[in-house]
Amino acid sequence: MSAATAADYREISYEVQDPVAIITMNRPDRLNAFTNRMLAEIRHAFAAAEQDPAVVGIVLTGAGRGFCAGMDMGALSGMAAGSGAREDLSIFAAEPGDPNFGSHGLEDQFGQAFTYLISLRKPVIAAVNGACAGLGFVFALLADLRFVEKQAKFTTAYAERGLIAEHGASWLLPRLIGAGKALDLLWSARKFDGVEADRIGLAERLCVTGTARDTAVAYIRDLATHVSPTSLRVMKAQVYRHLHVGLGDALRESNSWMDESLKREDFREGVHSFLERRPPNFRRVSAD
Repeated sequence: MSAATAADYREISYEVQDPVAIITMNRPDRLNAFTNRMLAEIRHAFAAAEQDPAVVGIVLTGAGRGFCAGMDMGALSGMAAGSGAREDLSIFAAEPGDPNFGSHGLEDQFGQAFTYLISLRKPVIAAVNGACAGLGFVFALLADLRFVEKQAKFTTAYAERGLIAEHGASWLLPRLIGAGKALDLLWSARKFDGVEADRIGLAERLCVTGTARDTAVAYIRDLATHVSPTSLRVMKAQVYRHLHVGLGDALRESNSWMDESLKREDFREGVHSFLERRPPNFRRVSAD
């Protein structure tokens, strides 16, 4: 990790409520639109959560009435003009070999740009509490699960800006909702709410207004109480890796990893806790 800490964050907040790390995009007056600084702070916070053995899972959400409205229009104007002042963000830069994104070879496919979220070894839940557009929409797609409030408003937005599907959206969205629905959302850039997101399969949980963050935190707490963090980590790697291979290769790799899991202390603890009718006491894991 670099020398930066949570005290250096200006545009996000970061807190650990054992066993959950909560990253809150914190520019509510701009619907939490991204700046380069915010993107750097978010990546740094994810790295901190990844390496903290107290953290079982991570929640990403937004302050106020928005999740994230995409890139700040001021930043986009600078990009379009080929100008814009550059802030020194080196304090958030990773040192060599850090952060430890990527497990079981996931970094080969998902270690690029913002897709590092997929290669994080711990569960990531996007608690979508409001406006979710453009690059903010991509971040929601890159989370492992999406807990969405009914009144949340989504739009891909790219076509209306003369852009194309960015940062893996063309790969992610069809896998979540199917090609036809994905093309509809990408082509039309129409707005849709959390209820429709749930109906078309974009949301794993539909939440009452104001409850997505707490629902996501409760979900991770339940995981931490009942399941093995190592199992979570390996199953996440299985799911994303096996999107790229045939069934035979997936089975062979899963059989090999199952052999490894049978040798772990977590397996013995899982069996003993079941027989003794008590909650399991699984070991927390870091990214090391």
